[in-house]
Amino acid sequence: MDIVTGNSGICLSESVGTIGFFDGVHRGHCFLLDQVRNLAKERQLDSSVITFEVHPRKVLQSDYQPELLTTPEEKYDLLAVTGVQHCIWMQFSKELSLLSAFDFMKLLHEKYHISALVIGYDHRFGHNRSEGFEDYYRYGQELKMEVVCAKEFDSEGTAISSSVIRKLLKEGKITQANKHLGYNYFLTGTVVEGRQIGRGMGFPTANIQLNNSDKLIPGDGVYASYVYLNDRKYKGMLNIGNRPTIQNGKDRSIEVNILDFSGEIYRQPLRVELVKYLREERKYPDISGLVEQMKKDREVVSHLLDV
Repeated sequence: MDIVTGNSGICLSESVGTIGFFDGVHRGHCFLLDQVRNLAKERQLDSSVITFEVHPRKVLQSDYQPELLTTPEEKYDLLAVTGVQHCIWMQFSKELSLLSAFDFMKLLHEKYHISALVIGYDHRFGHNRSEGFEDYYRYGQELKMEVVCAKEFDSEGTAISSSVIRKLLKEGKITQANKHLGYNYFLTGTVVEGRQIGRGMGFPTANIQLNNSDKLIPGDGVYASYVYLNDRKYKGMLNIGNRPTIQNGKDRSIEVNILDFSGEIYRQPLRVELVKYLREERKYPDISGLVEQMKKDREVVSHLLDV
């Protein structure tokens, strides 16, 4: 997939495109992008996806703290496997937000050579987002740009959106979230030094510092997970929370016990895929009670996951 930025030299062929933030690049997004690719093939044109690196609300509201399903790098990687040829990264600005829908479509047509625009069934753009598909279609006729309304993705009567997935993740409903995403939700980061309490309990953990502070952290609890480290895949028990038995609920952390692994991995990159929610985080009367529960968790994870 080619990357085109607002600052790069524009030398795109005529293409069929669509626009959106595409956080998570979930199944609904992929269904839309399939329509873009198919229409591009019919029209014998290239295919393009237009998106933004920074969430528009973060630009317009200085105090807005996004909780993203994907970092820009992760989003690009997921978009790249959809088969769309070009990824156009537009720099969202207050000036861009003031453009009317007509002027925005004109920009796409004249600068980025979008000759056919596929619009999500519920997507609105332009200043105040007050116009709808009929308006976009009329503007397209004026600009000699084909405007197509995308089909709605039907997932057994369940609406799929980034906001729905965020809610599921915060509630610890990882199985449902993964079904909507079409892949296992994942966290990427660097292993940092912790207090090494888990090591003394027989369950050494890798403490993870996320690569991007805007990344959404799922609800507290223990998760069966896959861990990717040094190009190898392991089973893991991921704990998100405040470790109430050990430190009386101070400082939320993300740490994973990697099954059948030993070694020093500080400062190494690590990726954790959350597969199944096992249980809530709870406070035990003593360390021995916690250790017994972790032994049970390890048995569940060992039998539940395949490597």
